[in-house]
Amino acid sequence: MAQETNELWTFGRLLTWTTDYLRDHGSDSPRLDAEVLLAHAVGCERIALYTRFGEPAGDAAREQFRELVRRRAAGSPVAYLVGHKEFFSLDFEVGPDVLIPRPDSEFVVLEFLRVFKTAPQVSAIDIGTGSGNLAVAIAKQHAGVRFHAVDISPAALAVARRNAERHGVSDRIEFLEGDLFGPAPPGLEVDCIVSNPPYIAAGDVTQLPVGVRDFEPHLALAAGATGLEVVAAIIAAAPGRLRPGGQLILEIGAPQEFDVRRLVEQQGGYSLQPTIHDYAGHPRVVSAVKIADS
Repeated sequence: MAQETNELWTFGRLLTWTTDYLRDHGSDSPRLDAEVLLAHAVGCERIALYTRFGEPAGDAAREQFRELVRRRAAGSPVAYLVGHKEFFSLDFEVGPDVLIPRPDSEFVVLEFLRVFKTAPQVSAIDIGTGSGNLAVAIAKQHAGVRFHAVDISPAALAVARRNAERHGVSDRIEFLEGDLFGPAPPGLEVDCIVSNPPYIAAGDVTQLPVGVRDFEPHLALAAGATGLEVVAAIIAAAPGRLRPGGQLILEIGAPQEFDVRRLVEQQGGYSLQPTIHDYAGHPRVVSAVKIADS
């Protein structure tokens, strides 16, 4: 840690010192960060730390913890430091090749499950699957769904495949490398398309928090001059891939609700559904149904 003293470094003392240190270095959740990093260094569940506050930390664990804290203070996201992140109550492998799954994306999963909860079989495409969090979480909850999960990054697809295997759904998800709908089988029509696409304007990337700007893959973040280029491409191409009555479920940036809904209306062939708001009350998911005679 900072300066070594003769005082014993117990788990409790490490957590107290590190919480203050990370708070001073800009962490929004310094205590949680400290607990997650210490549990990782020690090799235990975070909850187990609460019964070990008075226990001395071994030299090896303390050295590993010190390095993790140093990197966290420099801006590296905790999820990348420990190599995993919870999403929809599932543990996902993550790394610098994929975006870190965020709670707001759970609303895409919830909308899919709401729409198709009584459907025994559902075919779907996940555009920009990244870590595979959307496709894997949905497949884990709905035994009748089969996905084509697409990403332009082979490294991201490798992570997604491991996550599908970890959660026992790899037999129902086909991972495809390529851009948007390009690698999907010709003529494939599905019941649903989900996506958390890049939606940050290229010029706004420098304004993002350091953990996002300097560590998460820009390929999965930035989407041209307006931030709507990828969203617009998905909206335009989706009717050709959706069966009549099929659903498009898109995660969006909160300020983009009006623009995305306008793009859907201008495209035609869709029936717009009410915008879904996230845990903070911000617009987060735009959903639209393909009109049967489009």
